[in-house]
Amino acid sequence: MRLRGGAASAAAMLGMVLVLAGCENVDLPGDDEPSGSVPATGSGRAASPLDNPDGTKPGLAPLTSDADRAEARTLIEKVTTKGRGPRTGYDRDKFGYAWMDSAPGGIPFARNGCDTRNDLLKRDGDDVRFRSGSDCVVTSMTLHDPYTGRTIDWAKSRATTVQIDHVMPLSYDWQMGASRWPKGKRQDIANDPLNLIPVDGPTNGSKGDSGPASWLPPNKQIRCSYAVRFAQVSLKYELPVTSADKEMMLRQCGG
Repeated sequence: MRLRGGAASAAAMLGMVLVLAGCENVDLPGDDEPSGSVPATGSGRAASPLDNPDGTKPGLAPLTSDADRAEARTLIEKVTTKGRGPRTGYDRDKFGYAWMDSAPGGIPFARNGCDTRNDLLKRDGDDVRFRSGSDCVVTSMTLHDPYTGRTIDWAKSRATTVQIDHVMPLSYDWQMGASRWPKGKRQDIANDPLNLIPVDGPTNGSKGDSGPASWLPPNKQIRCSYAVRFAQVSLKYELPVTSADKEMMLRQCGG
């Protein structure tokens, strides 16, 4: 179905605004939205990052016991540190187009016929509904956002209300060593579910490319879990963090 007249102009204007603003990880509402959709079963039950080392389970549950927080500190201690390098040469396209299904390194969900963004919405959403005739394109869901603690009723027509956060931001990765990687490895970290969490859009926008020393989720209950997930990505991809970031990560888990 084609958009006509003022509707087409409005859609074009919205697209231009987002391009000029430099927004990443954004779905524009398409002109192929269905008149009906097919219900699916989703899971919003948050998993502990300590029990989710590959990122295939949903959410980011708080770490509250002394034993879990001690395990978290042990994990974070393994992360190496160095100074943050220059951003020179960074471009989102150096990590492949968003959200590709063809990352080459055998990461979970890759090459399953569904793009990364929809894989993550399915992983973390409750009451997930798909576009009619599809088992991939999510048109609505309920998200229990770990970063704010809010419940978000999301629809694709309001796409930017939920964005996919790169826990370890791609620009940060670039500055900490990914600039020297082959493109395939950069595509992996950009699409690895271990490094990706659907969250409140404005909150994600406030993070930018910050490390934990300069940005943490507003929801204090999951800050230790966030630090663990940051560390898991760092260790998997052998990327250091800054000394200030590591210190802050340990502090969130009682260190």
